[in-house]
Formats: sequence, structure tokens, C-alpha cells
Amino acid sequence: MKAVYRVLALTATLLALAALRYTPGLSGATTTGQISGTIKLDGQAPRRRPIDMSKDPGCAQMRGGAEAASESVVVGANGGLANVVVYVSQGLTGNEAASSQPVTITQRGCQYVPHVVAMNVGQHLTLVNEDKTLHNIHPEPTRAGNTQWNKSQMSGGPPIDVTWASEEVAIPVKCNVHPWMRGFIAVTKGPFAVSNENGAFRLDNVAPGTYTLTAWQETYGTQTQKVTVVAGKPTTADFVFKAK
Repeated sequence: MKAVYRVLALTATLLALAALRYTPGLSGATTTGQISGTIKLDGQAPRRRPIDMSKDPGCAQMRGGAEAASESVVVGANGGLANVVVYVSQGLTGNEAASSQPVTITQRGCQYVPHVVAMNVGQHLTLVNEDKTLHNIHPEPTRAGNTQWNKSQMSGGPPIDVTWASEEVAIPVKCNVHPWMRGFIAVTKGPFAVSNENGAFRLDNVAPGTYTLTAWQETYGTQTQKVTVVAGKPTTADFVFKAK
């Protein structure tokens, strides 16, 4: 009789383990969450100012006649605001790993492409010159630990590799040779994203917790909101900037 009970108990245990193994959501469940949303401009978008490159005819020639315009405010057809850096500004543990995604700024057509990049402290940034002219890269950080530098880069010259030691949103970058060339490098300590031409953004692999999310735009400044991330579930956070 005792043997029968032992067999029944073993069978029940095996069935329970099998049920646990195949219960949806428990097997292979993710331990991180995601934050996504849209950045929009409320009001009339300012006219994008044309850039005069006549001081270096080679720049206009390299663009093949395509006009260049200021990128300080870029708004899509649906009111989405591009080039907005969204990052976790409070609530981090300090143990977040730096992103392994490559970050590159390309000098193309005498402009910085992309206009705004984001990266983590200690992450490598590569600067490339695709133009047939000399450029001068001059970041101007103000945060302690981030050193200002000024380097020339010949056409076809080797890439410049740089890292930043401190969080700073955002570091302006200019070219002393072509004064219309402007860009920004946002250095963060945790998850980040840059909104696309539709104003959409997404932060992946965010650990569960409650955070302050900050959106930075070079003309309109910053906005913040609290978000709570749950493992395996998407979190939505939308921002609206008021047009000036």
C-alpha cells in the first residue's frame, strides 16, 4: 500500500513540474521591459532656415545641388518631433551595462549625420569624414570629466574614436572650418533613444522599476515624467513640446 502512495505522489509531482514547464509566460519569460512612445510638437513648426554653403563651393558641389537646411527643429508630416533624446535620468542602480550598439557621426555633404546621437558613458563614438574636404571636429562639453578637444580630419582620413567620462545631455559639436555645421552628442548612464522622423522612440531592455524619463530637445529644452516598467510588458510615455 505504501508503494502505491509513493507512486501516486511521484506521479503528481511529475505532472506539476510538466504543468509549470509548459505554463505560458513562465517558460523563457523576459526579465526586462520596454518603454516606447511619441514626441510631438504642439503648434506651428518653425520654418527650417536654408544653409548658405557658398563660402565653400565644394560643399554645394558634393551635395549635387540638394539644398541644406537647419536641423534645430525637424517635424514630420504628423507633427512628430525628430532628434529628441529620451533617457532614464533617475532611478538607475548604477550597475547598468553600457550599450554595445555602434555610434557613428558621419560628415557628409558638409553636415553632421545624424544631427543628434546618444550614447552611454564609456561607450565608443566613431567620427568619419566622407567629404572631399577638410573638416574640423570641435565638441564643447561643460561637465567635469569631459574634455574639450579640437581635431582636424582630412578627406578619407582615419576615423576618430572617442569616449566620454561623464553624463552630459547634450554636448554641442561644431566645425571651425564650416561654421554652419552643428550637432549634438548626448551622453547618458542608462537606457536611451533618439526619436525618428515620425517622433517615435523606444528604449529596450529596461530593468523593472520606477524611473524618471527625460526628453531633451535642443530648442525646446527638457520635459520629464515618471514611468513604471514591468518585466515582459511594454510601457508607454508620450511627450508634447509647445511650439515657440
